[in-house]
Amino acid sequence: MKAAVVVFPGSNCDTDCYNVLKDVMGMKVEFVWHKDAALGEAELIVLPGGFSYGDYLRTGAVARFSRVMEAVKKHADQGKPVIGICNGFQILLEAGLLPGAMLRNLSLSFICKHVWLRVEDTNSIFTRHFKKGETISLPIAHGEGNYYCSDDTLKRLQDESRVAFRYSSKDGDVSAAFNPNGAKSNIAGILNEKRNVLGMMPHPERASEDVLGCDHGRKIWESILDVTMGSRT
Repeated sequence: MKAAVVVFPGSNCDTDCYNVLKDVMGMKVEFVWHKDAALGEAELIVLPGGFSYGDYLRTGAVARFSRVMEAVKKHADQGKPVIGICNGFQILLEAGLLPGAMLRNLSLSFICKHVWLRVEDTNSIFTRHFKKGETISLPIAHGEGNYYCSDDTLKRLQDESRVAFRYSSKDGDVSAAFNPNGAKSNIAGILNEKRNVLGMMPHPERASEDVLGCDHGRKIWESILDVTMGSRT
């Protein structure tokens, strides 16, 4: 499998993603510059975390106009996997590849810590190696992770089982007490209609090997590899 990690001016998790895909998961990986028009032969596209274009205007609002995003949209329209992590999630929202918007954290402070998530859906390219209701620990690091959408959009996301992850306690309790940023309905990650695009604020690439103290994010990459290698039943 071949993956492409898109690099925007201000990306700072691109090398982390490259490392976990190549050195931990054994994928072929290449960086793609934001001015490139093509994604090569990549099957998986990763939009990494960071501060694209300095997060001026709004997070992801400028990056959505990058030349490479036309190729990313085409890739997604073809049903191929795209994952946006943190700033990558914000870019997917701004580009219209996922519904909703991202607001500043309710505390108005930048938050950097490990949080617990409850896996809400396992019927996707990205989550099929999890058990529904399983809790995992991943790090977050953002100032604008307060996911917002209309009540109608939330109902549709829930009715179509497109909420992939919610912030929770270690035991899976989803309540305001375990919501780090004020995200609507404790949402930490969502899927598009075709279920081939995932946006999530936590960083699985920072928790995919034991040397980092936690490998709970590894199952996301294993899920993707499993499907793209043709073993999905």
